Amino acid sequence: MESLIKSQHAQKQAGYSGKTPGTEIIPATTGLTMSSDESMMLKLIQQTHSPDAREVQVRGLLSLVEDILDRATLDSDDSNASVSMLPLPTDDKLMQSSMMSVLDSVSYAIDRVACEIAYKSLTGSDAHEITMSVFEHLSSFHWDGKLVLTLAAFALNYGEFWLLVQFYSKNQLAKSLAMLKLVPVQNRVTLESVSQGLNDLIREMKSVTACVVELSELPGRYITHDDPQLSRIISTIPIAVYWTIRSIVACISQINMITAMGHEMMNTQMDSWETSMLANKLKNIHDHLAETLRLCYRHIEKQRSSESLKMLHSLFDTTHIDNMKILTALIHPKNHTTPLQDGLTKRKVHLDVLRRKTVLLLISDLNILQDELSIFEQIYTESRSSLLGADGKSHMPYEVVWVPIVDPIEDYDRSPSLQKKFEALRAPMPWYTVDSPKLVERYVVEFMRERWHFMNKPILVVLDPQGNEASLNALHMIWIWGTEAFPFTRAREEELWRRETFTLNLIVDGIDAIIFNWINPENYIFLYGGDDLDWIRRFTMAAKATAKDSNVKLEMAYVGKRNHSHREQIRRISEAVRAENLSHSWAEPALMWFFWARLESMLYSKIQLGKSDDHDEVMQGIKKILSYDKLGGWALLSKGAEIVMITHGVIERTVTVYDRTWKTHVPTKGYTKAMYDHHHDEVLRETGHPCAHFDFHITARSGRIPEKMNCFECHRPMEKYMSFACCHDEKLLDQDENYNF
Repeated sequence: MESLIKSQHAQKQAGYSGKTPGTEIIPATTGLTMSSDESMMLKLIQQTHSPDAREVQVRGLLSLVEDILDRATLDSDDSNASVSMLPLPTDDKLMQSSMMSVLDSVSYAIDRVACEIAYKSLTGSDAHEITMSVFEHLSSFHWDGKLVLTLAAFALNYGEFWLLVQFYSKNQLAKSLAMLKLVPVQNRVTLESVSQGLNDLIREMKSVTACVVELSELPGRYITHDDPQLSRIISTIPIAVYWTIRSIVACISQINMITAMGHEMMNTQMDSWETSMLANKLKNIHDHLAETLRLCYRHIEKQRSSESLKMLHSLFDTTHIDNMKILTALIHPKNHTTPLQDGLTKRKVHLDVLRRKTVLLLISDLNILQDELSIFEQIYTESRSSLLGADGKSHMPYEVVWVPIVDPIEDYDRSPSLQKKFEALRAPMPWYTVDSPKLVERYVVEFMRERWHFMNKPILVVLDPQGNEASLNALHMIWIWGTEAFPFTRAREEELWRRETFTLNLIVDGIDAIIFNWINPENYIFLYGGDDLDWIRRFTMAAKATAKDSNVKLEMAYVGKRNHSHREQIRRISEAVRAENLSHSWAEPALMWFFWARLESMLYSKIQLGKSDDHDEVMQGIKKILSYDKLGGWALLSKGAEIVMITHGVIERTVTVYDRTWKTHVPTKGYTKAMYDHHHDEVLRETGHPCAHFDFHITARSGRIPEKMNCFECHRPMEKYMSFACCHDEKLLDQDENYNF
């Protein structure tokens, strides 16, 4: 900070100001302007400023001065007219020892300024002349030094005045000295006038001084002359120093006037106009400096965050022997030795529990769905149980850590509801959790957004035992294959896909044992979805009638709808399906969420692996289900595990016209072949094939949204759009952004 002010001073001496008198020298938003007179005055002040290499420990001296002024201010409600009795420092000897070295080098300057102001105020010099004289005497000090030394000179004068008042009735020496100095200790009106008249002004003087000192302590590597805005707003510091010293001169002049005139002042109220004007002036200056500090700290934070962000990227691009440096950089701020909570014991633990282990970072905001957590916990718990050793301990090859994100983090401190929400979310978690969202630094969140494409929706970043990124988001692998996907690498993902074919086993694996048990070559199975209960009633009753008449065993299961905004409606439909015995349906909403999450995960996984969707059977099938779900009702028919067809809502028409059309073909073609042929040759010829439509959530933007897609019906390239959808889920109203194909 001083380097910046010195640089500005050098430019002034060289004849360059960069501004014209009478213009505003800080942004309009800060609320402080300079008149032409003040611009000229600034030039005069700058001419007196020739700081040398000496350094004053202004912080320690200011603490002593503030202590004096705080104790020497009369409480207007104190009927005994005594000074404020604040608690004494706990280590007075230590304070005295540390201050002696500070005062040795500046005591002469303090005494000289005190005498200069006292003498000139009694000889009739005006306040501006005295103030400029102080600047001349303190020309070799920096701006913060000038101000603190002058405030110390005032504390010397003001503190003595109130010390004599306090001990007048208790100590003969104080009484005699007060009489000699003509301190009006017995005049309550005069003492209250002094106290009330100066209290507000002294408070503003201390506030401005504290701001100037704080500005001077800002690190010069971040606050430089290269930044025009910062240089511009900091250039007002000399004016702030001037008006504070001028206010000090006014205070000392009034105190000296009282003691100099003695009993003639007994019945005279102090003129409050000048002190009130100066207090208002300093208040405006303080508001400006406080805003300047806010801007400076924001600038410093941005610079430091930028540096930390670069260092974090560099750290991840470096080879390590274990994962501790990486984990410490992410979730281990200084002075916090136990940043994790063990989900099983609820004890605080050190990061060492993760040393040389594969670590799965579950990163999310506090709006993570309970369905998602429920399914993830089920997978985690089953994996942990299956790996229990003879010693009763789990030998899991990885550990999970929940990293809660609140951005901006200031919202967390201000919101008890967010704090309660965090505690409620982590309470049932059996894995490790970061002990507080506040332990995740702002630049770390920015890093997660830049490198891992975190956009508030949950991601699962996998770090291997050396801290290398095995996967930027393994959630889709977890949803598809569970912990069988370990170690969650791209190679493992490709290996697992080579073992898969597009069958009903893939669609429902790990979701529902009932449906899984239906899968045998003799059974026909309909999975269907939609949000139209009337359509569901017509379709299920007609489908069951065709199966009964054809003497085949048909099982049916309602799987809901992908869109979470229909959650409550789907819950009511599911209840009606079960109550009316229309078909099988999941009572747990989490299972419906999991069904659709797995389908989306399969699509995302294929896209990330760069598979050609036109020739990929799994890709084509998943696209059909997701696209038809957008249209309304849809159905998937399989014979055992083999998927026969996936179609949209016109399947209801196909099964409804069974008696009049394809019934006669069942004995010769079989149930599925007869239905398929009529559906494709007759029904779809009349209704047409609806073209595809997909939504990709904005959180899937990086690596998951393909540059191009072809329609699975007409095989032509699809167009890409951007849309905004309001998602209302569990009384939470969020704005979701989607890419539409």
